[in-house]
Amino acid sequence: EVSLVESEGGLVQAGGSLRLSCATSGFVFDDYAIAWFRQAPGKDREGISCIYIREGRTLYADSVRGRFTTSNDNAKNTNYLQMNSLKPEDTAVYYCAADPLGCHQRIEEYEYDYWGQGTQVTVSL
Repeated sequence: EVSLVESEGGLVQAGGSLRLSCATSGFVFDDYAIAWFRQAPGKDREGISCIYIREGRTLYADSVRGRFTTSNDNAKNTNYLQMNSLKPEDTAVYYCAADPLGCHQRIEEYEYDYWGQGTQVTVSL
């Protein structure tokens, strides 16, 4: 059974950092792209990062590029999202997702087969 489990998010002050993890099981980790999405209240879900080791490819949305970094620990079948220089507009529920077809041109939620349950990140002023 496929499973993706995000780590607990939290409350952080603007300018601070937070690292989320996405622990996976039930599929061959190297064969899947792992993406992160987020959804703020009243807004659409936004794809913010994707990593696909088999192609050595990473993608970031403009809104997080240069501040967020995604990486994989293949030994632990776990993906990480390191978030630095956080802003109040980063406040959202964050989800990880997996797709066997790799990172696409755009990080679109309909492309992803498997999802975590989501974790709340709140950035205060």
